[in-house]
Amino acid sequence: MCGIFGCILKSGNAAPIIHQGLKRLEYRGYDSAGQATIHRGKLYVKKDRGKIDEIHELLNFDDMPGRIGIGHTRWATHGAPSRENAHPFVDCRGEIAIAHNGIIENFYQLREELIEKGHKFTSRTDSEVIVHLIEENMKKGLPFTVAAREAAKRLEGAYAVVAICTKEPDKIICLRKESPLVIGVGKEAIYCASDIPAFLPLTNRAVVLQNGECAIIREDGYEIRRLEDWEVVERKPSVFPWTPEMAEKTGYPHFMLKEIHEQPQSLRNSLRVQEMYLDLMATFMDRAKSIYLVACGTSYHACLAASYVFSKVAGVHVIPVIASEFIQRYGEALDIDTLVLAVSQSGETLDTLSAVMYARNKAATILGLTNVIGSTLTRVSRVYLCQQSGPEIGVAATKTYTSQLAVLTHLAIKLGLKRGKITKARAEELLRELRAMPRKIGEFLDKQERRVRELAIKYKDKSCFLFLGRGVSTATAAEGNLKLLEITYIPSITYPAGESKHGPISLIYKGFPVVFVCPRDETHRSIIGNIMEMKARGASIIAIVEEGDEEIKRLADDYVEVPKVRDPIFTPILYVVPLQLFAYYISVEKGLNPDQPRSLAKSVTVH
Repeated sequence: MCGIFGCILKSGNAAPIIHQGLKRLEYRGYDSAGQATIHRGKLYVKKDRGKIDEIHELLNFDDMPGRIGIGHTRWATHGAPSRENAHPFVDCRGEIAIAHNGIIENFYQLREELIEKGHKFTSRTDSEVIVHLIEENMKKGLPFTVAAREAAKRLEGAYAVVAICTKEPDKIICLRKESPLVIGVGKEAIYCASDIPAFLPLTNRAVVLQNGECAIIREDGYEIRRLEDWEVVERKPSVFPWTPEMAEKTGYPHFMLKEIHEQPQSLRNSLRVQEMYLDLMATFMDRAKSIYLVACGTSYHACLAASYVFSKVAGVHVIPVIASEFIQRYGEALDIDTLVLAVSQSGETLDTLSAVMYARNKAATILGLTNVIGSTLTRVSRVYLCQQSGPEIGVAATKTYTSQLAVLTHLAIKLGLKRGKITKARAEELLRELRAMPRKIGEFLDKQERRVRELAIKYKDKSCFLFLGRGVSTATAAEGNLKLLEITYIPSITYPAGESKHGPISLIYKGFPVVFVCPRDETHRSIIGNIMEMKARGASIIAIVEEGDEEIKRLADDYVEVPKVRDPIFTPILYVVPLQLFAYYISVEKGLNPDQPRSLAKSVTVH
């Protein structure tokens, strides 16, 4: 997830406005930034690695001339943070500049095609192919707007693109597919940006571009067309009565709630990880004699869930380990036949890195899964995957967790196919269901969020909770428990439901809330038995159930229904969302700030 800003003014310099717009978008990405303007037929570009203020101090964005320009603040997904990989990108002739947010899935094929035609690439990003595609089309005599539209037809994946050209310096071309893009309509200027907060101090009148649309913005207005048939779309600006603080969260009261709602899109992005790297990881895992999934906190719960998935889909025994315990528990068992897959949202978690470096010194193969390209984990891994969730501001992980689950599940499917444990047809069936998860989460949020909030209000004053699940749902229960602990400060306990008779059941009294994660899988009959045991002792049962599970709905005091899934391996992705919301709304009802829980940090870089 990156931030894009552009503007065209009736008079004055665009550069300072672009600079401030990018500052307001820095929550979308902050590893590099850049701006491009046009003045008297010449293209000016300044960009570098680092945060916007650091680059501005070095290069001075504000003195760039011209009434028109674009800018970008980056969250790396392809290519490490560097000046070369920073946006905007420029074509070979120095006439076109583009900024892009999204993921171009077929960039490698396009890049090879363009290199054969003589184009010179300066970065390792997927985005640079866009500017060269436009250039190639303009070489054929196409006008700038048509060339951009034709380029968009070649792109597979998600994109929001803004482009300017010295040959037509009176317009900015805006292209949108899945990644957000909005137009701001002011009296003295027209703006384009990834989010409304970028231009909110300048205008509160905005037009939201829809998927598959192109906007041509000029100093006196805008025109929207459908990319597919080039039909004009009439859409008037809407007024957004947001404060700047509200706008930064796009209207949500907290980043955590915003990020819960971003999960459909972040999952789509995560499922666009490069197949070649998944294949390479699967190859290394297939060769290994012992495999460890090493992580901390929420990332560990993703590993715990994934261990069930690898077993069921790929027939592989993988051991999930809390990173701080890894060396003491398994250190002497590591050797050249060991593989460690380390999972860390930040890529800088010290306990995880310590485990990785120890294993590396024992000649183990290191694989990494992280959300931050250029992090230490990416540098020490033989192969790494970027989960492509975009920045997560809330301390309590939400969208990064479901993204980790999606990537690890995708990897398990690849490994199962490679090892002959599943057929190609079965793999394709599983991938179709995996790709349906974003839609199902969206459906759940639309239908059930109000219900979850009602339950949060009902249970907010309880002094303790117990979270129970069986099988792969043990991990989901653990993650729901962690979310509640992190942001509500309510003591809570999690156990495999089958172990509840070995201690936790002694806590139960009349009205004690017990949260059960109850997918309709092979554990269904057993979990019903556990529910009945708790009910017999007076517990209040809160059940997360599949739509239409009347048996558990009758047993539960309260329940939340989630959409059906075709295979239980996908339940961790879906069933955790109501637990995220439950913790969030209890925190809010108790008057707490869920974005900044006490004593916690987003990235733990101490032992």
